[in-house]
Amino acid sequence: MLQTLTIIIPCYNEELLIEKTYQRVNNVLEKLANYESNIIFINDGSKDKTAEKLNVIANQNSNVKVIHFSRNFGHQAAVTAGINNTETDLAIIIDADLQDPPELFGEMLDLYNSSNCNAIYCVRKTRKGETLFKKITAKYFYKLMDKLSEVPIPLDTGDFRLIDKNIINEFKKLGEKNKFVRGLISWIGFVQIPFYYERDLRLEGETKYPLKKMIRFALNGIMYFSKKPLKLAIQIGFFSTIIALALLIYILYGYFFSNKAVAGWASTLTIVIFFGGIQLLTIGLVAQYIANIFDEVKGRPDYIIAHKVNF
Repeated sequence: MLQTLTIIIPCYNEELLIEKTYQRVNNVLEKLANYESNIIFINDGSKDKTAEKLNVIANQNSNVKVIHFSRNFGHQAAVTAGINNTETDLAIIIDADLQDPPELFGEMLDLYNSSNCNAIYCVRKTRKGETLFKKITAKYFYKLMDKLSEVPIPLDTGDFRLIDKNIINEFKKLGEKNKFVRGLISWIGFVQIPFYYERDLRLEGETKYPLKKMIRFALNGIMYFSKKPLKLAIQIGFFSTIIALALLIYILYGYFFSNKAVAGWASTLTIVIFFGGIQLLTIGLVAQYIANIFDEVKGRPDYIIAHKVNF
C-alpha cells in the first residue's frame, strides 16, 4: 500500500515565484513513485496575484489544494492551517521562496524510512544570501530559545521539516493561539532527527520577515513557549533587593561611624533610575504574559478561511 504525502506550502505575496515553486515541487513528487502525493498551498491573504495564480494551478491539477485566508494572519497561522487540513501519513512543510530546495524531499523520505523516526527537522549548514546581521541574530535567537525552553529547540532550524501522522494528530489537538510551530513540534516529542542541508538564495521577491517581524516572531516564541523569563524577573528582583540592602548598610555605616552622610545627588538619582528601570522591565514582562493570557481567553481562531479549492 502506498504511503500518502502532503506538501504544505504557506505563501504571502509570492506572485513572482509561485508558479516556479509549484513546478519544482510537482517535478519532485512525480518522481516519488512510492507515494500518493498532494500539495496544499495556504494563501495568507496575499495582496498581489498569488491567489489568482494558485487557482489556475489548482484548476489544472486536482492534487493541488488551496486554502485562502480572509486576510493576512501570519506565517505560523498558515503552517497551522496546513497541518490542520492534512489527512495523510506524512507531511513536509516548506516555504514558497525556494530557499529550502524541494529536491531534498527524496533524501528526507529515505532517511525517515530507514531510521524509524517520527519527524525530521532540517538544519541549515549555511544561509546563502543573508546578511551578517541576520545570521548573527538568528544564531543567538535559537540559542536563547534553547536555553529558555523547557524542551530542546534545535539550532539553525526553521519550519522546513517532515512529520508523520503521530505528530500531525497530536498537533491538531493543541488549542493555544499564536502557535510557535517549530517549538510545539519539538514539545510533542516522539523520535525526531536532524537532516543537514545547504540553504539557497531567494530567487525572486523579498523576504517576508524584515527586522520588525523577526523581533515580533522571536518575542512570540519566547513568551508563548517559556515561563523562564518570569523566573528571571523574580531573580532580578531578588538581586536588586540585595543590592539595595547593601547600599542601605553602606549609607548607615557612613552616617553613624564616619560622622558624615553619603553626599551626592547624582549617585542617588542613578540608583533610583536603575531600580526604576528594573521595575518597569519586570512589570512590562509580566504585562506581556497577561496580554498572552488575554489572547487565549478571547478564544479567537488562529485564522479564518475565506474558501478552499479542491478539498
